[in-house]
Amino acid sequence: MTSALVVIDVQNSFLRLPDWRHTSRPDIVTQVNRLAAAARSAGDAIVWVLGSRPGSGSVFDPARGFVRLMDGIQPLDGEPVLTKTAHNAFTTTNLHQFLTRRGIKKLTVCGIRTEQCCETTARLASDLGFEVDFAIDATATTPIPHREASGEVPFDELARDPRTLGVEEIIERTAYALSGRFATIKTVDELTGN
Repeated sequence: MTSALVVIDVQNSFLRLPDWRHTSRPDIVTQVNRLAAAARSAGDAIVWVLGSRPGSGSVFDPARGFVRLMDGIQPLDGEPVLTKTAHNAFTTTNLHQFLTRRGIKKLTVCGIRTEQCCETTARLASDLGFEVDFAIDATATTPIPHREASGEVPFDELARDPRTLGVEEIIERTAYALSGRFATIKTVDELTGN
């Protein structure tokens, strides 16, 4: 086993956010499960990572009960579920230790937010010496309002604002930023051989 699938933040917290209606991948669970099935078949490790902000009162506060994997995802025995409090999956977890103890050299990164937690994890993994495949169509994101947009405006209105960065632009920008520098951009079909 020299490869691992790292699944980031595919959790119920996101389903509670008003921007989730605009997600790029409503089928994220299906895509992740395809990657997980291929990883298990190949004998690769799988690490599930959840994002948490204890004491925040937000949907990422574990006390609210939403910091759990989305329905349809079931880790098997031996597949750790780590909880992070930083954007990347390494800084506040023992992920690096888990991977290095097993001699893992190659990662496939997928999950929720393409440009945030997934991209940040891919960049750090590369800096730590891992070879990284970024499963571009097994990541999900939502539109990003312009920095000057009012936080008082309903998200549906923000999504229509021409200054809002759309999901296609976010995904494309992430692919450009990572490709050839930090990761190889691949599709689920490429990674699973389908």
